[in-house]
Amino acid sequence: MNNKISYLLNTVRCVHRYSSVLTPKSSSTTRKHILWIGRYRDPLGNVNFRKLLLNILPSLHGSSLRFLSQKTDVFSTGAEALVSEKASQSSLEVEKLDGSESFKPKHVEDRSDLFFTSLRKCTCPCDALDLAAEAAVSIKHYTNCLTMAWRLFKNLSEEQQRYEKQLIFEHPAFVKLCQQLLRDARRMTRGDLVFSLHAVVHLGVPQNTLLVQTLVRVCQEKLNQLDNRCISVLATTLAGMDKDKNVSALQAGLQLLVEQRISSIRDIFILQNLMKCLGKDAPVFLKKKLEMAVLREIGGLTFPNALRMFLALAAMNYCSLPILNACSKKIQENVHDAPFRQLILVLEACHTLQYRNVNLFSALAGYVNSTAYLWDKRQIFLFLSACETLGFQPTELLEIFAEKVTEDPEFLNLKNLLIVLRVYSRLNYVPRVQKHLFFETLHSCLNKCLPQISSTELLKAVYSLGILGYLPHHALDVLLQKDSKDELILSDDLKEQNAVMLRCVKTCMELDSPSFTKPAFVLTENSSSLVSLNLRKAQEALTELLGGENMFRQNVRLPYKYHIDFEIRMDSDRKKVLPIVATDDHPDSRVQRLAFLFAPMSAFCLGTTHPQGKLAMKKRHLNKLGYHVILIQSKKFQEMTKEDAVEFLKGKIYSEDATSPA
Repeated sequence: MNNKISYLLNTVRCVHRYSSVLTPKSSSTTRKHILWIGRYRDPLGNVNFRKLLLNILPSLHGSSLRFLSQKTDVFSTGAEALVSEKASQSSLEVEKLDGSESFKPKHVEDRSDLFFTSLRKCTCPCDALDLAAEAAVSIKHYTNCLTMAWRLFKNLSEEQQRYEKQLIFEHPAFVKLCQQLLRDARRMTRGDLVFSLHAVVHLGVPQNTLLVQTLVRVCQEKLNQLDNRCISVLATTLAGMDKDKNVSALQAGLQLLVEQRISSIRDIFILQNLMKCLGKDAPVFLKKKLEMAVLREIGGLTFPNALRMFLALAAMNYCSLPILNACSKKIQENVHDAPFRQLILVLEACHTLQYRNVNLFSALAGYVNSTAYLWDKRQIFLFLSACETLGFQPTELLEIFAEKVTEDPEFLNLKNLLIVLRVYSRLNYVPRVQKHLFFETLHSCLNKCLPQISSTELLKAVYSLGILGYLPHHALDVLLQKDSKDELILSDDLKEQNAVMLRCVKTCMELDSPSFTKPAFVLTENSSSLVSLNLRKAQEALTELLGGENMFRQNVRLPYKYHIDFEIRMDSDRKKVLPIVATDDHPDSRVQRLAFLFAPMSAFCLGTTHPQGKLAMKKRHLNKLGYHVILIQSKKFQEMTKEDAVEFLKGKIYSEDATSPA
């Protein structure tokens, strides 16, 4: 009898819910007043709210297998219990009524259609929660309200999301909705299950809560039932979650499932999500399988997929040149449609993958340069910083940004100043217009930061300006005072780096000083008669070209701890190479000294022969010491035949333009 009465009451309650008004009361007007008034409070900081909504699972560190073997949901006990056994039974009966197709009246179907029509009209997350409170009667309704809330939430700005999140977590319907998800987790359809997990995780529900852990474990149970679309959603969710026992177990199961189904997945978007989820820890054979699956569908590559593919490959830390080249071509063709943030992410992915494509970088830089008036200084600043990590020099953009800095230097706080100095010094770029004003602006900003700057940061700033050939006198005085007090001596991992930078600063102070004059004679010494393997070809070519090893020196050590690979001496007319011994015995200021420096490709800006900061500084200082410097890219020289190498060096030695000081 009691069961029949309970059934009758639940039926009446269900009919009453269907009869209620289905259109949600818009909370937009109220929210407009609430949203921007008062200080923001983290809703998760409310202890009572956390206790009511999501209890920490007491057996998180226990065996996940033991949990999965249980046939009922596990809830906390006592006053903090989210749901009771009686509530679960009632929910089950309502669900049976809702899920029974053969006994569902036509007017109930119409009401359900009206519910989803109302849901599509929601304009903010709280509207969806209002609708859940007023009209949701099945788990399908609840999960769709949650997913809609997330979709509306993610379209808000970052600041709006911060306040909207507070409203969501304090909304009474959100607590009820989470209770419903927890009760009916194992009765959800596969789509509702994965979308609900995706929504609660991205709305910011803590991962170690009972709700999230329950949904993760149910996904483990139903993993084999998921179709490719559900697998894609689940992979996206797991990619953004921290590693714990349940998440790791689910990822391992997902990896096995992907291995079995990868041949049947034809959607590049799904493949990208799987690549992000499996990450760099995926076995190499599976990465290769994913690569082949993507290449199989590469003909249908769209521009958005090309952008996302860089991020997916970076997540796996797998550099697939065929995929990257195809994506690069697609991006270059559609670069004007790319969101600015995506450009930065693509450059960061290229750095992670050590992928260097000058055409791609030039296309991106050209687009940003042509639309520079649309971007603020911070955006251009971020783009230049990403280019610097790649060693790529966007000349025109560097010039534009220098002008913006001189016009509005207030943008340069200490952090931004250090990054700007690093970018311009490493890429060895000095503005063509208003060069002195640019340096004076940076110097002025540095002086303002001196009271709060650390010793290491000051050293880095002065070092960067020194590379560019500028001496900030006031900052130098402060730095030398710190050096005299041993304030630059830090832990072992930074001690050597700081010592190198400090030595370079002191060298710049001496050689770049206006009072420095070229010495008539430079004391040198040979460090060794042996040359490294990558210089063996150059040694043989010089021997054949000049007629013997007595016509040049190798491994020459100079003052200021500088080193040159080969040195040649010529007469004042630059027509004849002189023997080394003869010029040592009778020093003559008219003798021309040539210094050969063989440098790796990484010492030059990408795709050019323009030396980066350190190499450019060394070349400038060797010029001050009286040397004509010849820079040669080692890799390209090694690729030459012996005959070509001899002709190349001949052209460098006897060409006035090639050997004149900078």
